[in-house]
Amino acid sequence: MFCTRESWKINLISVWFGCFFTGLAISQIIPFLPLYIEQLGIKGADALSLWSGLTFSVTFIVSAAVAPLWGSLADRKGRKLMLLRAAFGMGAVILLQAFVTQAWQLLLLRALMGLTSGYIPNAMALVAAQVPRERSGWALSCVATGQIGGVILGPMLGGLLADWVGLRMVFIITAVLLMISFLVTLFLIKETDYTPVSKKDKLSGREVFRSLENPKLMVCLFFTTMVIQMCNGSVNPILTLFVRELAPSAENIAFLSGFIAALPGISALLSAPRLGRLGDRIGTQRILLATMIISLLLFIAMSFVTNATQLGVLRFLLGFADGAMMPAVQTLLVRHSHDSITGRIFGYNQSFMYLGNVAGPMLGAAVSALAGYRWVFFATAIVVLINVFFLRRFYRRPKTPLARPVDESSEHNASAVESAKTRG
Repeated sequence: MFCTRESWKINLISVWFGCFFTGLAISQIIPFLPLYIEQLGIKGADALSLWSGLTFSVTFIVSAAVAPLWGSLADRKGRKLMLLRAAFGMGAVILLQAFVTQAWQLLLLRALMGLTSGYIPNAMALVAAQVPRERSGWALSCVATGQIGGVILGPMLGGLLADWVGLRMVFIITAVLLMISFLVTLFLIKETDYTPVSKKDKLSGREVFRSLENPKLMVCLFFTTMVIQMCNGSVNPILTLFVRELAPSAENIAFLSGFIAALPGISALLSAPRLGRLGDRIGTQRILLATMIISLLLFIAMSFVTNATQLGVLRFLLGFADGAMMPAVQTLLVRHSHDSITGRIFGYNQSFMYLGNVAGPMLGAAVSALAGYRWVFFATAIVVLINVFFLRRFYRRPKTPLARPVDESSEHNASAVESAKTRG
């Protein structure tokens, strides 16, 4: 048995691999999902687009609905149990998707996959509960790199496997990867210092927010999560078409657009741990606001590009901000709540993340249809600007360090010091 001091480090490494395999497994199916639906008998461009959109979105819609439930159960039963449930459940459902014969069967299983999801938010909650709070920004950023790495490699690996072994076999391989996540979680992750919340002590949703020092900030952080996902997803429906408009003579449009799509993930991998560590030193809220303002300026610049190279450079720079934003939000969620409701808070946050995954592509498709591709970047920048305004309005530092209680007089002094820092 690892001692308590070192177990969080083992958990951090184990959770990183679990998130990597989960991100890899989920994302490697996405590139060929429309082709698989076509194999199942859906013909015609309009029908194929409709079924592809429904099949892709239903997972996130169901996940958004059930995420708070899994978060509440995590506080009562433990995060490790929720990790095991998610890894095994998603693995089993994806395995079944390899054997469907009708499109409606695939749609049903994708909805069921949303019901079984939740590995990554529970992994974040487990790390957040065990890592020393002064290192939480760095730790959560490291975990995020696991997911980002999996999401980057997933589409490329999925496309290669689909060509080599066929579409159905990719689902089986994906299920095997999720079983690896299950085994890593089962044998390597130790949940220490966990105090379950009894059913009679469970707080209602309203009581959860009443227990928070700054509930308005918490809601603002939830919406920030949704905005981050919207910004990542709004460009997806039009990126290939925009690249083709910028480089009409290019023969390898699919490869070029795929490469440009992957660039933010590459730079995010480089920046996340470093900016997370910097946030622990100078203030996570400063990192979040700075990176959101940088992303706002980059989205505005993207609306004026004249060639694919400029777009690629700006998206690579955007990744440095992307690598910091989501871990920064999660770090602030931890620091402005207490351990007994961490699962609930991360569950609510995950719901907003899934809603952003649905709303982003819808925003991009609607704006491009009404005003053209370039206005998608400008509209995304406006959404970020509104979010920055509300973050600035609702943010204030916690009055006391959440890790240990202090007496009343020292609490008053600490509050005065922190207020002075905030004004400065």
